[in-house]
Amino acid sequence: MKALDRFIQQWRMRQAMRFIPAGTRVIDIGAHEGELFQALGDRLIRGFGIEPLRKTVLDAPKFTIIPGFFPAARPAEGGWDAVTMLAVLEHVPTKEQQALATACHELLKPGGRVIITVPAKTVDHILAVLRFLRLIDGMSLEEHYGFEPADTERIFAAPRFRLLHRSRFQGGLNHLFVFERTG
Repeated sequence: MKALDRFIQQWRMRQAMRFIPAGTRVIDIGAHEGELFQALGDRLIRGFGIEPLRKTVLDAPKFTIIPGFFPAARPAEGGWDAVTMLAVLEHVPTKEQQALATACHELLKPGGRVIITVPAKTVDHILAVLRFLRLIDGMSLEEHYGFEPADTERIFAAPRFRLLHRSRFQGGLNHLFVFERTG
């Protein structure tokens, strides 16, 4: 990961972390090397990450990251406080999105949060140029398929979820959604 990749990743994490309180158990889908868990520090009680690019399990004192694809790869127990997907949902094929939302609902405790960042569609063109210039590695850009950020609200819809927050950041090029599990 290049410096610009890390900068963009950290910006996304800062946006998400505003909605993760202290004393939290977090599932991070697309956990990479556990950067979000590390950034949460003492606020994290326990983390469980899923990363399709990993070959082996990563066990750390406060978190575990397993290789695989969510929701097939997931923790066995529920009652989690938050599920994060930072720059992940745009990689999930349309036919798999409802299963993803269902699994989030099953794993979260009532009132638990789903915290999602998704780029605007125009970002794909910008990332392609930055990758061509070798300024970023641009992880898995070939998996983007023109995801519409507005579809996020359809995927995480009532009655299972309630939208708590929606905003844009990075000059409007990225969207932040925070949903709360109902019932």
